[in-house]
Amino acid sequence: MIQLRTLADGGQSPAEIARLLASFLERAKQTLNIAIYDVNLGDETEQIVLGTLRSSSQRGVRVRLLYNVDRRPPGKIAPPPPKTHPDEIEALPFATCGVPGWPDLMHHKYVVRDGASVWTGSTNWTDDSWSREENVIAVVDSTSVANRYSEDFEQLWHTKEVRKSGRVSTEQVEGIRTWFSPKRGERLALRIAHAIASAERRVRIASPVITSGPILGTLAEAVADGKVDLAGVVDNTQVNEVLAQWAANPIKTWKAPALRTTLATASFSGKRSTPYAPGAVHDYMHAKVTVCDDTVFVGSFNLSHSGESNAENVLEIEDAALAERLAGYVDDVRARYPGVQLS
Repeated sequence: MIQLRTLADGGQSPAEIARLLASFLERAKQTLNIAIYDVNLGDETEQIVLGTLRSSSQRGVRVRLLYNVDRRPPGKIAPPPPKTHPDEIEALPFATCGVPGWPDLMHHKYVVRDGASVWTGSTNWTDDSWSREENVIAVVDSTSVANRYSEDFEQLWHTKEVRKSGRVSTEQVEGIRTWFSPKRGERLALRIAHAIASAERRVRIASPVITSGPILGTLAEAVADGKVDLAGVVDNTQVNEVLAQWAANPIKTWKAPALRTTLATASFSGKRSTPYAPGAVHDYMHAKVTVCDDTVFVGSFNLSHSGESNAENVLEIEDAALAERLAGYVDDVRARYPGVQLS
């Protein structure tokens, strides 16, 4: 029911992932509902992916595409803005809808196909995302899970407001619990924090940054207790940017020392990604995975305070084999990079 594809910096080509996505899209018979934060494709990948959407629409599939509209104030570069060109999206020959995404982002990367299958995870539709970033793609074949994603999609499509989305049940269906923020964002952070606190063997984390209060506080306690094998990987560049922002704030927060202690004491590595600049490569450590014993959280949700307010989605799955695979993925990524170096 669940298929995973993990991505590594330099581990696959954009065309390879474009063809994988196209193979999911082209099997649609009735509907494709897409919510995507960032769309920026080269000539080859655009022809593969957008060409598939155009042909799907032409043969009668109802295609709808939600995208994030970034209208941030001048000078605001955190988080790095998407590269989507709204005029190009609006020119597509099917229904599109821009959702204002500042300061709370429409951060989803999901597709619901025929109300029966879902493509989700951390992976945007950009050549950099598919070749230069660590990411995870999850495909779930389940009508029950697809129904949850469809609920969230319709909320965004009809309200065009991030803050009014995510009012979706979190009850387990077919062994999977679905989480959508912002309506369930605080509860999701508490759920992940509880899973970390309850872990008896291992905790593995891949997240660009870690700033969610409940999660960071629980990690700091776990590090102090030293009773569980705790390790992970972050984006070193973005973490240092967060620490600089906190340092410039006259209201000091407990989070900075907690984050420093957690990353320095536990076995965390950090990818030194390219700082954001217009036209620069997006080579971030972009995966969002938490493994607590045999429970997995995977989706678009950074372990950040802002993630609780964004439009995000997460799959919570209790499965020993899946947990082992994703814990191994985190360890593989962690091994590629040096220990975190904090400014």
